[in-house]
Amino acid sequence: MNQSPVPGRQLTPALALAPIIFLVALLACSVYLFGSDSSYGANQIALVLASCVAALVGRRVGISWRESQEGIVHGIGLGLGPTLILLAVGMLIGTWILCGTVPAMIYYGVQILNPNIFYAASAAICAIVALSIGSSWTVAGTLGIGLMGIAGSFELSPTITAGAIVSGAYFGDKLSPMSDTTNLASAATGVELFDHIRHMLWTTIPGFAIALLIFALLGSANATTPGEIAALQQSLSAQFNIGLHLLLPLVFMLWLVYRRFPAYPAIVLSALAGALFAVLFQPEAVIRLADAPLQGRFFSLLKGIWMSLFGGYTSHSGNEFLDALLSKGGMASMLNTVWLIVCALGFGGALERTGILSYLLQLALRRVRGNGSLITTTVVTCIGTNALAADQYIAIALPGRMFSGAYERHGLSRLNLSRTLEDSATLTSPLIPWNTCGAYMSATLGVATLSYAPFAFFNLLCPLIAIIYGFTGFALKPADSPAVPEIRP
Repeated sequence: MNQSPVPGRQLTPALALAPIIFLVALLACSVYLFGSDSSYGANQIALVLASCVAALVGRRVGISWRESQEGIVHGIGLGLGPTLILLAVGMLIGTWILCGTVPAMIYYGVQILNPNIFYAASAAICAIVALSIGSSWTVAGTLGIGLMGIAGSFELSPTITAGAIVSGAYFGDKLSPMSDTTNLASAATGVELFDHIRHMLWTTIPGFAIALLIFALLGSANATTPGEIAALQQSLSAQFNIGLHLLLPLVFMLWLVYRRFPAYPAIVLSALAGALFAVLFQPEAVIRLADAPLQGRFFSLLKGIWMSLFGGYTSHSGNEFLDALLSKGGMASMLNTVWLIVCALGFGGALERTGILSYLLQLALRRVRGNGSLITTTVVTCIGTNALAADQYIAIALPGRMFSGAYERHGLSRLNLSRTLEDSATLTSPLIPWNTCGAYMSATLGVATLSYAPFAFFNLLCPLIAIIYGFTGFALKPADSPAVPEIRP
């Protein structure tokens, strides 16, 4: 809970904004010096140093270093549950690639490509893959590159194609329990992961449906299907025994989600289901991964499964695009995300314990009069943080901590807050050129951020839908109501 400075030692706007300004300055330098790689260590250093500045401000208003440190530890403690989930997600990605579940989703997904509906199909394919692996960056950096090449052979608009890729990638990223931003939003607001995902359906499904309709209307019939799709499917078939039965681990996980199984054991069980399917249906792939011909078949299978759990899968198909798409997963792949989340939540904890968060909250909420203005303020704050801090994790973690109490005071469940964080912070991050996400997408897809941003329809629609729901009261969950009714997309 928030702790204000001791009486008689008041914060001022200059003091409260000092750590924020310091952080923004460091993050700007980080993005300038390291570009899209800034989240691989540079931003973490900025967060740690900004936490120290917050502690110095705390000292100025009567908060001891011990109390600030307790706040940092408390903030980090909020992320320990999601950290376990993220590590389990790494296991899941590794075994699902190894057993052929992710390759099967890609294999069957690309079959829907047609020039008439290319933009809509691209968004749908990216959504499917991002949902399966929980990473918008991975989808854009692998499948997105391929789709941009196919669009070029179709002589279709690269800006619309990039907008479709970003829309689909962030749809899947937003709803995937394997996504770091999805886990962070639930952690920052203290809500259960799968409850958070279910509640997001109310804004996510309508937003994506409208986006798909617009992309379908923008389609072109002046092209023929290129050979890249057939080559991709052949490369997949050469590495894996493709079949619809390989989608059963996904069905199993969805069933666990439907049954409201706790997130951590659900993901671990789904990862183990992938491991079982790998042994049953992809034994040669498991043995190739193990690369242990002298240890016998049993131990080679055991080693291959073990490696996929901690180190992920490594593809050696000879297809550079496919190898980049499938070489990932394992617990180790999540360590940098865990590092960033720990630093972000620690900074938030320092701001909270020193009273800076509560002070800034009062400034932000000064004009809030009802649910509509509260959600609008949340959306604007998240977008502003994305623009100022240049990092989507900070844009989720800090407003998530700042606004939790306000939603409760307005009689709203924090699920409404976690959903709004994703509708605004997660989805607008690739639309800002100097944000790490915007810079990465632009560099990867070869299209300027401000060029594709008007065509990232899903990312633009969800913040507006969230605000509309706020003013109409539609799909807002009261604080003490029963569980959120499920909708069927």
